[in-house]
Amino acid sequence: MHANRSEMTQVYLVPGFFGFNEIGSLNYFNKVSEVLQDALAERSLEAEVIETGTLPAGSIRRRAVRLIDHVREHGGHAHEHLHFIGHSTGGLDVRMLLSPGVRLRDTHEEVEIGSRTRSAVTLSTPHHGTPLANFFTSMNGRNLLYLMTLLATSRPGRYGVYLSSRLLYTGVRLARVLGDQESRVDAFAEKVLKNLKPSRGDDLWDFVAQVSRDQGAMVQLTPESLDLFNGAVTDRPNVKYVSFVSASPPPDLRKFLRLRRHNLYEPFTHAVYALSYAITSREHARYPYPPLGEADAARMAGSFPFELSPATNDGVVPALSQVWGELGGAVVGDHLDVVGQFQQSTRNNTSDTWVKSGSGFSEERFRSLWGDIASVIARAQGNPG
Repeated sequence: MHANRSEMTQVYLVPGFFGFNEIGSLNYFNKVSEVLQDALAERSLEAEVIETGTLPAGSIRRRAVRLIDHVREHGGHAHEHLHFIGHSTGGLDVRMLLSPGVRLRDTHEEVEIGSRTRSAVTLSTPHHGTPLANFFTSMNGRNLLYLMTLLATSRPGRYGVYLSSRLLYTGVRLARVLGDQESRVDAFAEKVLKNLKPSRGDDLWDFVAQVSRDQGAMVQLTPESLDLFNGAVTDRPNVKYVSFVSASPPPDLRKFLRLRRHNLYEPFTHAVYALSYAITSREHARYPYPPLGEADAARMAGSFPFELSPATNDGVVPALSQVWGELGGAVVGDHLDVVGQFQQSTRNNTSDTWVKSGSGFSEERFRSLWGDIASVIARAQGNPG
């Protein structure tokens, strides 16, 4: 007796650069699975939503191989309908996995996966590269990663971070007692630093060690490398490719300093956002983003309350670099907002955003975005979206 159609559907969530499944109790796709599952059910589609792990900074090819492992571990080869949603670099992993003729393993498992895949949704993905990757391949970027390597692989480094984390955790708890407003630092302290151990087996050390061992994606995310990637990696005919674009407003550090002078966290993270936004806004002179069709350009421009130009970005990826296949939609939000890393409040908990970008991303915008993604999946499988 065969299972019915609705029982043969899996949706894989693929994280991006520096991505993970869980570190401690911190999730990359924060509440995405629940929201997406509900949105699919509203569209008469019962599906298993699976959050995958990855190689945080590994090459796209190796990340795609890791994705094959996750599909096999969750029995994807026995399911009639597979769907992939890749955030940031995760979208490139999905494209490589599904590319006809690609050979990732001698077993040719990618062929079986490709034949069962119905849709490939990319979200905030640098299809044409990001200038931020050029920074990480510079001397400053390499020095930063070298420091991370020392912290992860040396015993003094781990103990130094461990002792610092205990001080930070104590300071955060004291601030709560004194009535300071909760921030994302609190969530990180509670979910990661609280139980951090200096031994190698801790999740955080394992994550940083993986970054230190394989940084292949650093070079591969530059506009020059993605030009080659797009010439070699092609779309699979039976798969629906849809991209969703994120962009956030240009930084205004003076506004944050003026309005939040008694809260150091907000202006500091906005300053980080301002630096990242400025680097990302510099389009490569020899590898410009391909022009949009008239309809897509009008749709994107109408979605943003700020100018759409080659400089427009979400703090990590240029908006014009994120379009591949059909344009599913465009949303005002920074690179992490769209995967649930924004201020959310529940009955028992409030979690803040990591970076104060000023995007104004909200629960309503979050649910609308993932509802639109659910509609793409439903239509690709023949259900009315």
